[in-house]
Amino acid sequence: MRGSIERNGGAIAYEVIDHVPAWEVPAPAVLFHHGVASCAAAWDGWTPALVGRHRLVRFDLRGHGASPLPAGFEWSLDATVDDLGAVADAAGVECFHLVGESLGGTVALAFAARHPERVLSLTVSNGTHVGGVIENLEPWERLIREEGMAAWSAHLMKERFFEGALTPEMARWYEAQQTSADPSAILGGAAMLVGTDLTPELARVACPVLLLHPDSSPFIPVDVMAALQRALPDARLQVFAHARHGLPFSHGAQCASAVARFIDRHTLKPA
Repeated sequence: MRGSIERNGGAIAYEVIDHVPAWEVPAPAVLFHHGVASCAAAWDGWTPALVGRHRLVRFDLRGHGASPLPAGFEWSLDATVDDLGAVADAAGVECFHLVGESLGGTVALAFAARHPERVLSLTVSNGTHVGGVIENLEPWERLIREEGMAAWSAHLMKERFFEGALTPEMARWYEAQQTSADPSAILGGAAMLVGTDLTPELARVACPVLLLHPDSSPFIPVDVMAALQRALPDARLQVFAHARHGLPFSHGAQCASAVARFIDRHTLKPA
């Protein structure tokens, strides 16, 4: 089922995937939040590991995919957290497992801290709680403004993926998604992320947390994720070898299997 909600002058497109057999009691839903220059469909590689037991809810961040960026939209963590909650409400899921990557991981972390009663478990992939530590964003604005989105996207592909990590079809598709993103959303979202520090809120994350991280992200070093693990009340960290910042896409099946096992440990079984 596809739908959209109107908020703050613009539509947010979302999708609910429900292939749980009619005779099964569905496990709690899983809600996904992608990062900068991605889109909801980038989670397709995760679907096989989760779709038989859970309803899956995913959406396009403003300025990405089918969610246009409203004129004059001002990026803030509060607004993006509220957008996530509004998508969950529209999809009819009150309590859910939450998965976020990169910027979406930071937003998901903030949502879990501010709405602990709604989040059963949290998975953050290649994300951070302190945006000021993110490295190598300096070329973005110059590339976008001087050379355009295609040049920026080509640059970013090298930051996200090792050569040969994707099939040619996957690489072409992902690069096209990046190129089609609204440049104001890219720069606005990145500025919001860099200005974020969730350190004071981490103690309020009540649910179990799984942290997935590549060993070779050019943006967020592994030790930043390790510091996040230590600061959370209940968290474990899994580092993937020979992976860059596009970990959830290049290693979708492996990440999804890890999350499926993690979620299963924290899902109450029906009597």
